[in-house]
Amino acid sequence: MDEQVYPHLLAPLDLGFTQLRNRVLMGSMHTGLEESRGGLPKLAAFYAERARGGVGLIVTGGFSPNFRGRLHPLSAEFSSARTARAHRVITDAVHREGGKIALQLLHAGRYALHPFAVSASAIKSPISKFTPSEMTARQIQKTINDFAHSAELAREAGYDGVELMGSEGYLINQFICQRANHRYDEWGGSYENRMRFPLELVKAVRARVGRDFIIIFRLSMLDLVEQGSTHDEVVQLAQQLEQVGVTLLNTGIGWHEARIPTIATQVPRAAFAWVTAQVKASVSIPLITCNRINTPQVAEAILSAGQADMVSMARPFLSDAYFVQKASENRADDINTCIGCNQGCLDHVFVGQRATCLVNPQACYETELRLTPVATSRKLAVVGGGPAGMATAVAAAERGFAVTLFEKNAELGGQFNLAMQIPGKEEFKETIRYFTRRLEQTGVTVKLEQAADVALLTDFDDVVIATGVAPRMPPIEGIDHPKVVDYQTLIREKRELGMKVAIVGAGGIGVDVATMLTEPSEQRLEDWLKDWGIDQRVEYAGGLYPFESYISDRQVWLMQRKPGSVGKGPGKTTGWIHKKVLEKRGVELLGGVSYDRIDDQGLHITMEGQKRVLEVDHVVICAGQTSVDTLSAALRAKQINVHVIGGADVAGEVDAKRVIRQGVELAARL
Repeated sequence: MDEQVYPHLLAPLDLGFTQLRNRVLMGSMHTGLEESRGGLPKLAAFYAERARGGVGLIVTGGFSPNFRGRLHPLSAEFSSARTARAHRVITDAVHREGGKIALQLLHAGRYALHPFAVSASAIKSPISKFTPSEMTARQIQKTINDFAHSAELAREAGYDGVELMGSEGYLINQFICQRANHRYDEWGGSYENRMRFPLELVKAVRARVGRDFIIIFRLSMLDLVEQGSTHDEVVQLAQQLEQVGVTLLNTGIGWHEARIPTIATQVPRAAFAWVTAQVKASVSIPLITCNRINTPQVAEAILSAGQADMVSMARPFLSDAYFVQKASENRADDINTCIGCNQGCLDHVFVGQRATCLVNPQACYETELRLTPVATSRKLAVVGGGPAGMATAVAAAERGFAVTLFEKNAELGGQFNLAMQIPGKEEFKETIRYFTRRLEQTGVTVKLEQAADVALLTDFDDVVIATGVAPRMPPIEGIDHPKVVDYQTLIREKRELGMKVAIVGAGGIGVDVATMLTEPSEQRLEDWLKDWGIDQRVEYAGGLYPFESYISDRQVWLMQRKPGSVGKGPGKTTGWIHKKVLEKRGVELLGGVSYDRIDDQGLHITMEGQKRVLEVDHVVICAGQTSVDTLSAALRAKQINVHVIGGADVAGEVDAKRVIRQGVELAARL
């Protein structure tokens, strides 16, 4: 074990009155357990495992200091002694594992999903249903007192500190920026007046909690919205926050209403570390940077370059609770890397479901989805080495099964081998790497280029069929024309296509193919920032500048039979990004299309009763999938225990989150 392999990342951080064991902050994430019945003990288990894994400081999901500040009427509030006592189960669990934990205090302001919303001004957010009431001077002072009271209660509950949510466009951020603050009293107008709310809030909190308590301020350093802050304003506020008693400054990037991706997998790794670096030279308290940091190598590079004093990672601790421990033991290849997909975390939370993780379905289910050792080892065959098959094999082997995995191709990974070739989805290769490593470590026998048949499987106690999907070829006249290629063949064989391409099917796969066909061949971080109109000097309010978009030389049509919006794909929180990228690249998005025929002339379609010919060089078929299962019926006839999972069970839209969870849940109950 080489303790110095990541010397900056693993170095302790002295805060004067206390010391953090390393430079890793587990950033705030709402899990849905905060307000669910019986959720706090589950939340305690979730945080305790991350503390056991070596995280320096944990920040909880956001708790409101009062009712009006709740995100929705049933959101968690932290404002009573009873609540503080209930939270002892969390803080005690974390402290038993040698960790430290801070409670995040978050007032939704105009983002509140209820009619009692309040804000600096009565200006409705573009992503909200309700127009907030403008806060009176008395309400402002009461809210400041509520924050201070909640912070005092957090200390009584055993928390080591609080994080004040001053970014992402929530209430504190709304006071700071002219975008949401049109007041003309002492709380609005000049920047000095607009800063008053966060500064008075911090003063009140510090007065109530004393000097030996961590106060983190989440400062929006790059708003990415019009009428946001400039760099000079951010620095001015940072300096004054230091003066009034903030312990740590945490970086916030982008308001929730910003139309620029900040954490999705399309965002380059550490894409915003430069923002923190620009502020760091102007203050002396430690600064934390964040967003798309998902490996110890990236984190170490940021710290060694002096861009920040700590790194914040949130989703990487959903995917692997032992990230820090593995890094400290020089086992980076053993880390289950976050791929930035948002499908199990943000997509769940935004529709009121419990957060979890696509690559680690046990996240937030630590007390429920448990892999307990089997009393007697049994022989288990898994047929198919895609995500579902690999996850099942690893989980079963961890329980003590003797597992053999059969894969007909020369490599593991299944659909992920295709996905990782899509621009912005390169991270998927990390999941293949992780599961391949775990198959080796858990002793699974892997047989590549081995198509399993009934004779081969008769000696096993249980057989899991995870043979995946094949492209569905729709009944279009001319579907066998030389112009036609299915998405799997296109990606696997790297087919060269012409400069005019029609894509049949605008689900997730169609969107991915359109992206692959129109993305620039090479895009550096600077190119990505410019493409999205991000001003690195933050001279413009909010850090936005209208750079010219890259338009692809290839002409692409993306079509679907269903009328309505086209190009979003399946992601709830990332769909707008996909669509905007395609629009920026010049892709023509067509809904309500009937496919008439394919011939030498091209693709003949009908839209709104009008015939049209797309004179294309190629037609790519992305019209869904069909299940591939040629074994289960024959095995059942032989009285063999068969379990069908993943795409072999339900084809539908390719859904890695569903198939991996299905595999682990099956392994847990065998």
